[in-house]
Formats: sequence, C-alpha cells, structure tokens
Amino acid sequence: MQYDALKTFMTLVEVNNFTKASEILHISQPSVSLHIKNLEQEFQTTLFIRSPKFVQITPTGEILYKRAKQIMALAEAAKNDILTFHHTIQGTLVIGASFTIGEYILPPILASLQQQFPQLELQVIIGNTNEIIQLAKLLQVDIGLIEGQALDNELIIEPFMQDELFIVGAQNHTLMKQSNITVSDLQQQNWVAREAGSGTRNYLDHLFRTNGLQVRSLLTISSNQGVKESVMQGLGLSLLSRCVIERELKNGDIAILPFDGQHFMRTFSYLYSPTMKNNRNVETLIEFITKKS
Repeated sequence: MQYDALKTFMTLVEVNNFTKASEILHISQPSVSLHIKNLEQEFQTTLFIRSPKFVQITPTGEILYKRAKQIMALAEAAKNDILTFHHTIQGTLVIGASFTIGEYILPPILASLQQQFPQLELQVIIGNTNEIIQLAKLLQVDIGLIEGQALDNELIIEPFMQDELFIVGAQNHTLMKQSNITVSDLQQQNWVAREAGSGTRNYLDHLFRTNGLQVRSLLTISSNQGVKESVMQGLGLSLLSRCVIERELKNGDIAILPFDGQHFMRTFSYLYSPTMKNNRNVETLIEFITKKS
C-alpha cells in the first residue's frame, strides 16, 4: 500500500472535497483521483460515492479510514523511534489522561519533562477513563494515564501511583456535625458524581454496591470543577481525590466527612499498545511518572 495514497485518502475523508484535498496536499486534483482509484483497485471496493455536488464515503471506506489512522500512527511512531535512536528525546508525544490525572497530577510532570527535553512536543488529550482506554487501543494516544485499573488484552497496563479519595460535603452539611461517621450514615443521601465511564464514578458505584447504599438523588456532572461547585452549593455529597480538593479544603469551601478509620484507596495506571513498547518518548514519560509516585 502506498503511503501517499493513504494520506490522500484520509485527507479526502476529512475535507469531503477533491479540490480542497488537492490544495491541502499541494498536488493536482487528477493526482488525488488517481490515488483513490489505486486504493480502490488494491482493496477491490468502492471507497467513495461521487457526484457533481458531493463526495460520500462508503461503509468499506469507513473501515479503511479507521485502519488508516492506526497505520499513520504507527508510521509516526516509527519516525519518532528513528529520531530518538541516539537517545535524543524529540518528536511528538501524545498523552491521554483521565480528568483527575490530566488536570491535577500531570501538569507539574509536563513542566519538568518540557524543561529537560525542550525538543519534545507534548500533546495532551483529556477524557474519562473509558475514553482514554479506547484512544490507546486505536493508537490515537501514545500512552494513557487512567484512574483505577483495567483489563484489556490489547494493552499493556501497569500501576504507577496510589490515590486516596474522600467523601466531601459543604461545611454546613448535617453529617459534618457528627464526630464519627460510618458507612450506614450514608444511606438516603443526595450525591454529586462524575459521569459513567469516569474512574472516580466507577469507584463511587462500587462503594454504593458493596455497602448496599440507597441514594436519595444523584446529580451527574462531567467535570471535577462542576462537581466541587455543586458540593459547595449544598447539592449533595461527593467522592473526590485529595489532589482535586486541596485548594477548597484549604479555603474552607468544603469539608471531609469524619470517617472513623475508613480509607478509600485506588490505583492510578498507565497503559499503551504493545506497538508502543520500546518507544523512547513513552519510556521517558513512564520514568517521570513513576519517579514522582
């Protein structure tokens, strides 16, 4: 398969216009058509439905587009590997991170990484844990950092840090007046939680299930900041990482429920596709995050 033809195909899918594709790639429109024709002959399928007014990708074209992105990611990885052959850290490192890690744990690590390796271009994609796992499988990120652990035969997954979570509420929440809280005191409470697929939400759901907790109401918000603001407004309790609530605790905006000897611990993990094994940039980030922990 020709690399240039595949690049042309992907560009055409993304701009949906032969003329625009030729302008972006700096090649003639007949060359764009020839690249697509060669691919269609190679795969013995029609990749686009063409008309004078539009270009529409076919189902088999969708299949090739998905695989083409993976092929391009592998080609980029190979390019980076060659660039870093002599231990020079450069090129691009695309990091996927769940919200808690991406917003609170990763920034100081990136600052140290950038200071030590100024030629390394860093890109960060933040999503929930399930989204980061999928991005790593599709090679749309070089390495993913997630909350909790995962089981997936397509990925290499390793723990790198322990994280403690706390049940928090507004300063005037009724439970804050008690000296010792037990899990049974959490029955029929209002809760504010992250969205399904979030590592923090998965832990909270596990807490509900294992303790048979009944919930009076559940407000779901897909950001840590939104959850904290809602807790401060007295909309309910929440379960959050210490790194997420440090500033609010210091300012007295929220408080930790006084649990007696109860600790909520989880593991942060990094994961990547086996094709990224021995990638020098990936190895460098792993060295940084394991050193911090």
